[in-house]
Amino acid sequence: MKLKDFSFDLPADRIARFPLPERDESRLMMVDRKTGDIFHHRFREIIDLIAPGDFMVLNHSRVVPVRLLGDINGYPVEVLMVKKRRNREVEVLTRPARKFKSGIRIRFGDGLVSEVIDQGPRGRRVLKFNRDFDTVLQSGYAPLPPYIKRKSAEARKYKGFDLTRYQTVYSSQPGSIAAPTAGLHFSESLIKEIRSRIDVLEINLEVGEATFQKIEVDDIETHQMGREFISIAPEVRGEIIRLKGSRQLIAVGTTTVRALETWALEKPKQEAFESELFIYPGFQFQMVDKMVTNFHLPESSLFILVSAFAGLELMQKAYRTAIEQNYRFFSYGDAMFII
Repeated sequence: MKLKDFSFDLPADRIARFPLPERDESRLMMVDRKTGDIFHHRFREIIDLIAPGDFMVLNHSRVVPVRLLGDINGYPVEVLMVKKRRNREVEVLTRPARKFKSGIRIRFGDGLVSEVIDQGPRGRRVLKFNRDFDTVLQSGYAPLPPYIKRKSAEARKYKGFDLTRYQTVYSSQPGSIAAPTAGLHFSESLIKEIRSRIDVLEINLEVGEATFQKIEVDDIETHQMGREFISIAPEVRGEIIRLKGSRQLIAVGTTTVRALETWALEKPKQEAFESELFIYPGFQFQMVDKMVTNFHLPESSLFILVSAFAGLELMQKAYRTAIEQNYRFFSYGDAMFII
């Protein structure tokens, strides 16, 4: 299949720059794969849409504040820290990349300074900081996607807000550089009520570059997915296997889907393993029966994944409907429940 098959036009005003005041107040589109029917709800109503025979799996990875705002000779710049190395060295993605030349020093305020010690393609650099990584994180911001357009002044104004809201209420294992955004819609009260009705299990996938990397090939089958790290505890594995014998599995988010389907496909014996799985139409799902997800970017691996799960034609119909009905898109936007 061609990448252009997964393209669509999205009005700029449909991109949510802020979440709604209450997490579970977001809208929820329910899409029935068997009938093609589409229904409209508020997210909190998912409690009534979950069948008694369902069980749910969440990704409890916690977002790390890896976005830094600084300047190079007074020019505002930013970096996204993507991989910690030793000796205070960190691999980063930079904006604008042209400013990050070898030997250049970047100042981030409060005495935090780094120097470019290596250059790579597509804005990748290696910086050496004057402080250890954990201390550097204390100056970090929530790693919001660029389309939210949280520039320096606004990012500083909403720093605390974004650090809280760009995080699921059940997150517990630090390690992600982007949020598993389908989970952002669950309030503490809603997830508590769901836990009282059905089994809810937690796994961990550290969201990395693979989740948001741009696909740069025309034939999607040649796309190489980046590597992400997964952990599924032995007792959770046992419970999933037991429950799958008679119940339907609701995966919350594409990261949870990738983790579960990688586990089913590769059958790793160890608790921690890696995934480079790229899911596109034609993929045979073994674990996931239903999915909670957000509305994703055109031509992204995430939109391709949900199209593999529900069918490209149905997803195109659902997204057209969402645009017509003024749904809010992307990380801080609304949600979809595919059954």
